[in-house]
Amino acid sequence: MSVVDALADLYALVYAEPPYLEGPAQVARFRAGLPDEAARLGFRLVLAREGEELIGAAYGWTMAAGTWWSRAKEEPPAEVRDRDKLAVLEWIVHPRYRSRGIGAELMRRLLQGRPESWATLASDPRSLANGIYRRNGWRVAGHSELPWGPSMELLVRDLARVAAGERSDGGGSWLST
Repeated sequence: MSVVDALADLYALVYAEPPYLEGPAQVARFRAGLPDEAARLGFRLVLAREGEELIGAAYGWTMAAGTWWSRAKEEPPAEVRDRDKLAVLEWIVHPRYRSRGIGAELMRRLLQGRPESWATLASDPRSLANGIYRRNGWRVAGHSELPWGPSMELLVRDLARVAAGERSDGGGSWLST
């Protein structure tokens, strides 16, 4: 199975859950967008596998200084806007493998050694993941409106505060590209 197929299958499984309740149309949009995402400046993909099964993934790319989320309702603080940022587009873990530190290790590996000053992601405030992000140092810097979904919180994390040596043992095998 290709990485694209495995990612799309994992995406479909994770986002079928509440509060997302996404279906085939959203999965098709995700799959179709992957090649463009992977071609962006600074793209990094981190995968977690258990044997041959993809159990987690995180990826993002560089959002240049002076830019912000296209559907944002407000500008972020200048210290965020005026610096390069890692835009985290996906951070997902298979439901059977949650609460084992896999998500934390995915993010640690994604953020490790990045040249950007900040990381940013969009989060559904109704999701369990939103609370996890906040407990792990992410803070709200804005909101966005999506034509196909709920209002999202735009979260940021100061990468200068991410400890370079932190490690959680999430199990599985790891691959960064």
